[in-house]
Amino acid sequence: MAVRRIVANIAARDPASAQAFYGDILGMEIVMDHGWIVSFATDIATTPQVSVAREGGSGTAVPDLSIEVDDLDEVLARVRGASLPIEYGPATEPWGVRRFYVRDPFGRLVNILSHA
Repeated sequence: MAVRRIVANIAARDPASAQAFYGDILGMEIVMDHGWIVSFATDIATTPQVSVAREGGSGTAVPDLSIEVDDLDEVLARVRGASLPIEYGPATEPWGVRRFYVRDPFGRLVNILSHA
């Protein structure tokens, strides 16, 4: 038996409103849309992972999602261009990542990161 995929499910009154954040800012594509659920993905293979934490590191809150990107500065510029408030960072952490926290349209705290 092997875990093939892990999917984060976010409750939302209007799933289509996720496009501005997960599509436009993070560049993810809609891979499924049934109206009541919209799924975003990339064509990059990832390893399934679940993290369990008592804090988010550096004294921050535990984020609901952590999303690793290849160009943190580009995503940061898109977030700022959308006038979304940055809740933490950008910061270079002692464990080798550069990151910032932002909330998605549904109030979920998202840790956007890139490995140094």
